[in-house]
Amino acid sequence: MPIRVQTEDFDLAAELAQLRLGNPKIGAMVSFVGTVRDLNDGSAVAQMELEHYPGMTEKALSAIVAQAQQRWDIFDALVIHRVGLLLPQAQIVLVAVTSAHRGAAFAACEFIIDYLKTEAPFWKKEHTEQGTRWVDARTTDDEALAKWEQDALPLPIRESKK
Repeated sequence: MPIRVQTEDFDLAAELAQLRLGNPKIGAMVSFVGTVRDLNDGSAVAQMELEHYPGMTEKALSAIVAQAQQRWDIFDALVIHRVGLLLPQAQIVLVAVTSAHRGAAFAACEFIIDYLKTEAPFWKKEHTEQGTRWVDARTTDDEALAKWEQDALPLPIRESKK
């Protein structure tokens, strides 16, 4: 269960190949890549700055992946999240999950990204023509999380955003 928080970009093909390496039982791999948009809330975004709480962030991500492993029969999961200054179209996050069958891989991948978006201690600041602004959590992120919470196991970390 590799989890990395880093400033440098990642090579999607290389990361996915490494995750599959040596396990002939893998019948499905599902991945999600999030990127920086050039427009948000009606304003052009010149760059996005991502901050995190070292140590706590990795612990939160590990707890999210562990919960996915308890819910679905998956072999492995990979989470890479970038921090620092990022330009539009830059890759921000990669979540990839391997399993014997696609259903478990799809569900676990979606679960991990939904929890990551709302529960992991990351803070986003956008740089626009109007100045800088912190990005608040979206109602749609909370709605996505709610579908998992009816039978949720407790996550040990929940920090307030800046």
